[in-house]
Amino acid sequence: MEIKANSKLFDVLKAYPELEEKIMKLAPPFKNLKNPVLRKTVGKLATIDRIARIGNLEVTDLLNTLRKEVGQEEIGSTTPAQVSWQEGEPDWIKAKPIEQIDGTEMLSRGVHPLQMINKRMREIKTGEMLLLTTNFKPIPLIDEMQKQNYQVFSRTAPDHPDQHFTFIRK
Repeated sequence: MEIKANSKLFDVLKAYPELEEKIMKLAPPFKNLKNPVLRKTVGKLATIDRIARIGNLEVTDLLNTLRKEVGQEEIGSTTPAQVSWQEGEPDWIKAKPIEQIDGTEMLSRGVHPLQMINKRMREIKTGEMLLLTTNFKPIPLIDEMQKQNYQVFSRTAPDHPDQHFTFIRK
């Protein structure tokens, strides 16, 4: 399997399980990959490009590091995917969330928040929102919510750069 920016993490680790430690070292938000539940769910959503964005890495650097580890030729520069977040905070995030979900705590127990969020989003009324807190930018989850036509806004806590707030509105 050739490793590319759009390669799914699950496929890469299936073909090259030895890359697991390298990915966790380069992109610390993926340190929970050892958890089989998280690995299966995140692995099927996250691409090498997304891993780089979440880990604050250059896509080409991560890609070439992984390719080199498995004996593949390095490639030239890739254009990073555009992040679709809004620049300013939208008015709707000022409302009180219906529920706050602690994604960091769920992941520490081996539970991925995507299933719970999908369930809650089906249950809440139009105009209501959930607030997900994590210790990283949950780009694959954000992308999945946007595919379902939910409004999403994500930002870092002003005083805690490792605390991320993701607002999801129906």
